[in-house]
Amino acid sequence: MKTSLLKKFKAFHFCLICTLFLFTFNVVKAQEIDILIKNGHVIDPKNKIDGKMDVAIKDGKILRIANNIAANTAKKTVDASGLYVSPGFIDMHVHVFAGVDEEEYVGFGITNGFGSVAPDDFTFRSGVTTVVDAGSSGWRNFPTFKKQTIDQSQTRVLAFISIAGYGMLGTIHAQDTTDMNPTTTAFMMKEYPDIIVGIKAHHYQGNDYTPVKRAIAAGNITKKPIIVDFGSSNPKLSIEDLFLKYFRPGDIFTHTFSGSAASELQVSGRESVVDANNKVKPFIFEAQKQGRIFDVGHGGGAFVWSTAINSFKQGFYPNTISTDLYRNSRNAGMKDMANVMSKFLNMGMSVQDVILRSTWNPANVIQHTELGHLSEGAVADIAVFNVREGKFGFMDSRGNVLKGTKKLEAELTLRAGKVVWDLNGISGTPWDALGK
Repeated sequence: MKTSLLKKFKAFHFCLICTLFLFTFNVVKAQEIDILIKNGHVIDPKNKIDGKMDVAIKDGKILRIANNIAANTAKKTVDASGLYVSPGFIDMHVHVFAGVDEEEYVGFGITNGFGSVAPDDFTFRSGVTTVVDAGSSGWRNFPTFKKQTIDQSQTRVLAFISIAGYGMLGTIHAQDTTDMNPTTTAFMMKEYPDIIVGIKAHHYQGNDYTPVKRAIAAGNITKKPIIVDFGSSNPKLSIEDLFLKYFRPGDIFTHTFSGSAASELQVSGRESVVDANNKVKPFIFEAQKQGRIFDVGHGGGAFVWSTAINSFKQGFYPNTISTDLYRNSRNAGMKDMANVMSKFLNMGMSVQDVILRSTWNPANVIQHTELGHLSEGAVADIAVFNVREGKFGFMDSRGNVLKGTKKLEAELTLRAGKVVWDLNGISGTPWDALGK
């Protein structure tokens, strides 16, 4: 009798354990989502998504985007009601070859120096998950840049490599055409094909197109675009020739809104996209139609309200929005990516168009189309942001102010599915829910 009862008890105990195991297994299985972002207005230009949807993340990637995904299927749920959700922003013009050396050369101090900034200090707080360094290093010092900055950053850091062998070490190196070698530059690019996205020509003061030609030669070898900072020659060189005689489709003109109508009356310096009467020059529209890329590259001295606003009034818009982040721009009129994007909102660009020019467009320009979208299976680089309404002021690079009513503010940033910025703790757990 006792043996029979014992057997029955053991059988019951075994069944109970199995039931609890199956229940636990099913609960764990049901919670297949690591993070679920619910109730946000999702904007994903690549996939033509523009509306209220939920975003599910699993193992650092987008699991799915759908309506009304059950919260009990997720380990963590973030309520994004009243907020926008988009791919993480791509800032395709920054200087982040930060280091400890300040070389004794006149000019930039960008290469391994204090002129550059550490990317993680400035990216996530403005919704940026990918940056592209714009020529801080050349073929001679790119491996140092990779070891020192790229490999140490949570931010995804890609790069345009300078056609000048030493990159942006100093103004003097930007004049040395003997060290602008397409072959060695292309060789370094082929060593790091997933990181180096193109070639930078910059700050040349000679009255010829030698750096541009050399950069294009390297681009032809590697099938990569060039990006040009064009504005130091004396007398001025023709940007019409630059766009229509030298540029190939996909080549990039940065600092698009830097010159002004007043600068058109000067002999030296940067030629503007507008003439002395603030009219966009006709060849600008033709160049853009032919596939030339116009990038903002705001910087510390490369964005003028009169040029940008008059260009907008005439239907000329940039292809990509970027900051030209470095020491002298971060605390001046530029500030950060969110601030630059806000300027375009206040000039009348829709939030959808601003996101397009800060995500999917730059991803295409740098030939990294695995980025800049929220497709299933894509890396979960995500910006959750608010567009605040109020009274705000936005400065250009000359200290002039545009009064505005909209300001983009990053609430939450995820890099590869991990929360890397949370302004107001929307992904956290209330302290009083943890018990005493």
